[in-house]
Amino acid sequence: MKPLQILNLEPEGYCDSAKSIIENIGKVDYRLLNRNQLKTVLPKYDILIVRLKHQIDKEILELTDRLKIIVTATTGLDHIDLEYATKNNVAVLSLKGELEFLDSVQATAEHTWAILLSLIRNIPQAFSSVKNNTWERDKYKGIELHGKTLGLIGYGRIGSKIAKYGKSFGMKINIYDPYSDREMTGYNKLPMLSDLLITSDIISIHVPLDKNTQRLIGQDELTLLSPTNIIINTSRGEIIDEQALVNALKSKQIAGAALDVIHNERDQNSINTNVLIEYSKTNSNLIITPHISGATYESMEKTEVFMANKLSDFVRAESTLSG
Repeated sequence: MKPLQILNLEPEGYCDSAKSIIENIGKVDYRLLNRNQLKTVLPKYDILIVRLKHQIDKEILELTDRLKIIVTATTGLDHIDLEYATKNNVAVLSLKGELEFLDSVQATAEHTWAILLSLIRNIPQAFSSVKNNTWERDKYKGIELHGKTLGLIGYGRIGSKIAKYGKSFGMKINIYDPYSDREMTGYNKLPMLSDLLITSDIISIHVPLDKNTQRLIGQDELTLLSPTNIIINTSRGEIIDEQALVNALKSKQIAGAALDVIHNERDQNSINTNVLIEYSKTNSNLIITPHISGATYESMEKTEVFMANKLSDFVRAESTLSG
């Protein structure tokens, strides 16, 4: 039997433990490729391993009838055309639904809190001023979290962790999530998104991207907020209407925002013309990081090993792939 041909498309930092697992499955190529290069080589492979850098859409997938498995160590799957993959018998292995395992991964929740604190305590600007040999304590006064109300849109694995952080900081917790069955004792579960927006000081978004959550926060929702409100988003950029958010920041409808995601973040042209990035260059009430919330050494190794084992189990169960 011919060995399975595996392409690891994002090998930078891929841990040795995961490498040893996938190298026992088949012949692995570790290659950093751009989109055009991927189009050329993909027909040679049975298995594709990706993270979030590439959009694996119909244009890519229709170039091959050999590919049988896509492996992505992510919960969000908006970078893969699931409908086309399903119709063409391409299995997509991901972290989605792996609740027990995901509860052990802390990175995104910790980064959510990091960008929140960075925003409200003016840390990027204060540090930049120190690097310029200035020492202006009064210029960078911040706000305290104690006594404020934290509103969580989504109460899954990350939202539930953020709620605990908020409680530790002495915050009141509002939750809007009509689908969650997690324990919410001690928190205020609200029936409507508008109720949460009106009654919360800081709004943090923790929902997956789908047809129901795309542009969940738009102009109508932002008008419910006050000039002291802050928005945090570490989920997906498309959940917020970006132009509406820029308008709200410019007009002081809200106090600030901290984001780890933007629209079309895998497209360099979109990054170059993104209205939020452009606004952030000259305004201090917006912080943006490049989707690094899940990017810690510990979390990436843990998820890579988990997905490598998941792939190994899947291939073993579907042994006809190599037949």
